[in-house]
Amino acid sequence: MSEVPPGRFSSGRHAGILVPLFSIPSRRSWGIGEIPDLIPLARWMQSAGLDFVQLLPINEMQEGQSSPYSALSAMAIDPIFISLDELEEWTVVETNTALSKEAQAALSRAWHAPHVNYAAVRAAKTHALRQAFTWFLDNHKDSSDARVRAFESFQERERWWLEDYAIFRALHDAHGGRHWREWEAGVRDREPGAMEAARERYATPIRYYAYLQWIADEQWQRARIAAAPVGIFGDFPFMVSAHSADVWARQHEFDLEGSVGTPPDAFSASGQDWGLPAYRWDLIRGRDYEWLRERTRRSSTLFDGFRVDHLIGFYRTYVRRTDGSKGFTPADEPEQRAQGEYLLSLFAEGGATIIGEDLGTVPDFMRESLVQRNIPGMKVLRWERDWHAPGQPFLDVRGYRATSVATSGTHDTETTAEWWDMISVQERQDVLALPTLQGAGLDPHAPFDDRVRDALLQTLFASGSNLMIVPIQDVFGWRDRINTPGSVNDENWTWRLPLPVDDLPVAHESTERAAFLHRLAVQCGRK
Repeated sequence: MSEVPPGRFSSGRHAGILVPLFSIPSRRSWGIGEIPDLIPLARWMQSAGLDFVQLLPINEMQEGQSSPYSALSAMAIDPIFISLDELEEWTVVETNTALSKEAQAALSRAWHAPHVNYAAVRAAKTHALRQAFTWFLDNHKDSSDARVRAFESFQERERWWLEDYAIFRALHDAHGGRHWREWEAGVRDREPGAMEAARERYATPIRYYAYLQWIADEQWQRARIAAAPVGIFGDFPFMVSAHSADVWARQHEFDLEGSVGTPPDAFSASGQDWGLPAYRWDLIRGRDYEWLRERTRRSSTLFDGFRVDHLIGFYRTYVRRTDGSKGFTPADEPEQRAQGEYLLSLFAEGGATIIGEDLGTVPDFMRESLVQRNIPGMKVLRWERDWHAPGQPFLDVRGYRATSVATSGTHDTETTAEWWDMISVQERQDVLALPTLQGAGLDPHAPFDDRVRDALLQTLFASGSNLMIVPIQDVFGWRDRINTPGSVNDENWTWRLPLPVDDLPVAHESTERAAFLHRLAVQCGRK
């Protein structure tokens, strides 16, 4: 196993895939992708000439939620991704007090289900993790014990975020999961005496939540090293939930009476209201963006690169307030630009490769900032057209700016197969007019098939963008979506690979795909 060289994705040509961690369970995992499952994925990616994987957020979700963007913490890894099979305490506990027959049956159903069953998986893992923690407390008491020393060292090293997170989680449980604004005044307002009393009263659950993060961190760092030379990219969400450790700990830095969203535009006559608290940029700026700096530090210790979600929001945030007022903050363009460009520099401080999510309606000055600071923005093939020219032709992919990310779609879009079958014959003709597709011999009247899939993949690999990311569904031509924005259903955020991830290196379809992608990577200078 070798260390991943820092910053190596900031130059040269690279190819990667987009897949959420929850989507890649192995035969050993408990019905959801787990941290060690990144290793067999990376082995398959190596054979395919792919050198990085783009994940969605891995932050801890609130119980009952499935969206990785509804987080209890901007720092903590969700314990649902911990592998029990690789947890020392559980391997001992399991031989004595295994899961009950009912729990095993529920877990078996979750493993065989077509989608991730978060409730069943979380219940089983919570039960197992609590047993493992109890065994740890009972059998690792000596301060000279190697595991005790490792745990204490982790707590000391990560105290800057872990302390607030662990006590928040303990208080969250003690209050039945209610919003922190409904807690008693002392801990709600973080009064020193009340906080000290809470630390004493909830010392064991606080230690439990710190233990979970220690285990998650150990497994993450082992997987990251074992996955090398394949790099792991994360996602840096614009906001976290109002009921989160971060907002509770820094409540005066957030406008709790304001809700973040987007203004009316061509896609939505009323705009969007996300129900998330707004930044109080004036206070945050006065503290030199301390919390965002800490988030950057945390992301840079976990990932080789990360995508900055809703980048325009860091330049200017659209806020709806309870008094009916709404608008951007900061309000004027010079201040917006200055703030956004400062934050771009801050995000890059940790040495990770930064990708700016610049999709949707954004001002020209933001994209100018990306160019000037050499930060790659997104080039989604289906939207890259000369919108002001007659016929609005698709832009030649070979002309994409080198410092950009070419992709066929995002976690919020239809898959390529769905998109192709949905668009008109005329639009297919427009796509096939691209120079890289003119000799492909494709019929614009024909539905999506393997030939269309591979021709579009070849076009993306040939793009001028140094970074190229393909959702794994588009590699295979699958039609399953990760998320349908604006909808609430049991399928959003629950998609899983149709085969265990550890079968990718040996299954016929996936080995054929790997050989094809490897040829493209070599031909297009990405390998």
